[in-house]
Amino acid sequence: MTENAQQQPTAPHTELPTQYAPADVEGTLYERWVERGYFAADAKSDKPPYTIVIPPPNVTGSLHLGHAFQHTLMDALTRRKRMQGYEALWLPGMDHAGIATQNKVEQQLAEEGKSRHDLGREEFVERVWQWKEEYGGRILGQMRRLGDGVDWDRERFTMDEGLSKAVLTIFKRLYEDELIYRAERIINWCPRCLTAISDIEVEYQEDDGELVSIKYGEGDETLVVATTRAETMLGDTAVAVHPDDERYKHLVGKRIKLPLTDRTIPVVADTHVDPEFGTGAVKVTPAHDPNDFAIGQRHGLESITVMDERAVITVHGPFEGLDRFEARSAIVAALRSQGRIVAEKRPYVHSVGHCSRCKTTIEPRLSMQWWVKVGPLAKAAGDAVRDGRVKIHPEDMSKRYFDWVDNMHDWCISRQLWWGHRIPVWYGPDGEVVCVGPDEEPPTGEGWRQDTDVLDTWFSSGLWPFSTLGWPEQTEDLRKFYPTDVLLTGHDIIFFWVARMMMFGLYAMDGEVPFKTIALTGLVRDERGKKMSKSFGNVVDPLDWMDKYGSDAVRFTLARGANPGTDVPIGEDWVQASRNFANKIWNATRFALMNGATVEGPLPSPERMSATDRWILSRLNKTVAQVDAFYEDFQFAKLSDALFHFAWDEVFDWYVELSKTTFQAGGEGAEVSQRVLGEVLDVTLKLLHPVVPFVTDALWTTLTGGESVVIAEWPGDSGFRDDAAEREIETLQSVITEVRRFRADQGLQPGQRVPARLTLDGTALAPHEAAIRQLLRLQPEGEGFAATATLPVASATVALDLSGTIDVAAERKRLAKDLAAAEKERQQAEAKLGNEAFLAKAPDNVVDKIRGRLAKADEDIKRIQEQLDRLPEA
Repeated sequence: MTENAQQQPTAPHTELPTQYAPADVEGTLYERWVERGYFAADAKSDKPPYTIVIPPPNVTGSLHLGHAFQHTLMDALTRRKRMQGYEALWLPGMDHAGIATQNKVEQQLAEEGKSRHDLGREEFVERVWQWKEEYGGRILGQMRRLGDGVDWDRERFTMDEGLSKAVLTIFKRLYEDELIYRAERIINWCPRCLTAISDIEVEYQEDDGELVSIKYGEGDETLVVATTRAETMLGDTAVAVHPDDERYKHLVGKRIKLPLTDRTIPVVADTHVDPEFGTGAVKVTPAHDPNDFAIGQRHGLESITVMDERAVITVHGPFEGLDRFEARSAIVAALRSQGRIVAEKRPYVHSVGHCSRCKTTIEPRLSMQWWVKVGPLAKAAGDAVRDGRVKIHPEDMSKRYFDWVDNMHDWCISRQLWWGHRIPVWYGPDGEVVCVGPDEEPPTGEGWRQDTDVLDTWFSSGLWPFSTLGWPEQTEDLRKFYPTDVLLTGHDIIFFWVARMMMFGLYAMDGEVPFKTIALTGLVRDERGKKMSKSFGNVVDPLDWMDKYGSDAVRFTLARGANPGTDVPIGEDWVQASRNFANKIWNATRFALMNGATVEGPLPSPERMSATDRWILSRLNKTVAQVDAFYEDFQFAKLSDALFHFAWDEVFDWYVELSKTTFQAGGEGAEVSQRVLGEVLDVTLKLLHPVVPFVTDALWTTLTGGESVVIAEWPGDSGFRDDAAEREIETLQSVITEVRRFRADQGLQPGQRVPARLTLDGTALAPHEAAIRQLLRLQPEGEGFAATATLPVASATVALDLSGTIDVAAERKRLAKDLAAAEKERQQAEAKLGNEAFLAKAPDNVVDKIRGRLAKADEDIKRIQEQLDRLPEA
């Protein structure tokens, strides 16, 4: 935090507008926070550091509910730590999003009738940078709208100069340590994007396909294989069976005829084959299936590529030039004409991978690519969690992490794109291969050329926790803020991003972990728990809700649903309820200011306080302790719920209401309560601030005259407890609640006054008579008072004269009708439960439902009878 971000107290204001209008508050407040440097972290500070680096959103992206959800939680963590006296750094930035960004610009060029090849690589990359400056980063403005307290002066981009140097540095280091290599392997290939893509960029969905069983071989030496991709048979180089399968032992080692070709292929024995699945024989196409490739490696099989990069058949013959799907139909037809089709099943529903960008069906393809040898890196990433250097929260998510890092395959890091970090490897005219570091000059001369591929976007984002702080230079930021404290992200990318940051962080930083805690969240879903998707029509733009209800309402709704590791359902009704909560905070503070609430001077001693004052301070301190514990355990839903109920129920609904008679009476009691109310609001607004920053800052500065709650001191638990006062007020609450319930049962209007006699002498409730009468609308007993109902509640007795307030005859008639209906319901339920034949046949859930009806009928009868007994005679 910069030097100008120090509290400069001024005289508190005493007036607020009658209504809270988020649009009038939020934008102005946020710009003030940024201008005053509240979010700027100082690497030279003596304060203990607290660091979170933002999971970088794509430069092409805009704010969706998932972003809003995670950003709300990260913001809450850093705002609280800043208030606790830490040098809090929440570092923002964006990912260059290789495929997505290149697609955006290629779409622009297509509208101009051009392709990237018309521009050439250098000009195309320059065009992408222009697009980034003009259109990219929309999400950064939306983050401001949400209230993200990030250090904008430290904003990073995965292709900025510093991060590019980090990429080149670690690539060369890994290469020299023989942890990066080039090899021909099976990869996920998108025929539309014309690049390899990572596992996370493959979306699987159930497609209607076909399962075709084909007879291979001739005469007695035949077997049947089944496939969903008949076109790949042109590249088959074996059929595999299990070595213990007696059906095929006579064929192992022999060669059989491959249909539609002039080739024969061997039958090999491999334990990968499941003899119980299908016919127990599988076709082996090493160039077009990862499992087949592994079988091919074990048996020295040839790998025949039958498709080009656009998934067009390249094998000479009648199918050459056909698209893969056209070839599939043509090949099946040709096999059918030769009598080689044994069975066909359509539709055959099965899981098929699609490119997450363009939805094209992924083609497994043998390709020369660059790879990271992950074995030693993944082991280090697993050990760091096992030995406790990194904690995963919730702990039960650790198993998923270990399942990934303990079984990780080598990582394909090259992409056939132009936008991204280009592979820093040069090839010479005589087969030389030179890897060039960031401060080295590439080789020159005739015949030298740089590799044309770029690195997977996840490669640069894997360096994010330390590259953003200046690595490979030993900067002040790196020394102060590394390792980071918390990585908060969705459990869905634990495999693809979290594990890679762990691997690279431990490698680059000589065994020092990139973060101390991994806090995993769930995914945001709609109010019915359904995944949000454009195809489902249930996607919500959080900005629409912010426009309608305010950013605080959206933030509080998201935080209140954030249980660790579990998905978060959200609906507009819940956001509206959170808006109502913000209004409640505003109105209660406005009432407090109008009645002299103050934070000036020390708190009065407990001896000068009423039981109501001591009760609320005791509850306040317990809430502080509870909220702190929930924060340390990343229990955002529980801390939000605790704050909601304390603020709404205990402060606004009870303490404020109970204090009204005190304020009206004036004198020393009023002065004490004014100071207590000021203290309670001061602390409550501070506790709420990390989750709902806008309304709390507007109210806190008005209440206290302080510069901003953003830089206020986080409240601590003073240790004050008064269990006797808590019991006393709980008794008072039970009296008021019970009489309110009785009034409602009798059909009395909330504001309707009723004569009453209160017997409170000798009880702890005696000092509260004025408050009881005011809250329950009970007027003193007058001449002719005749108690028509007497309510013994707790240690008190409340006698009411209802003779002039309700039509007793009409009320008796209504209750008698309700009683008859309840008794009929009980009789019907008892009859069914007494029928042995019914009980023998009915499902358990039906029987349970009827038992529930009986229990409710009994409760209704008891309640209605009590109401009748309390009524005076007509």
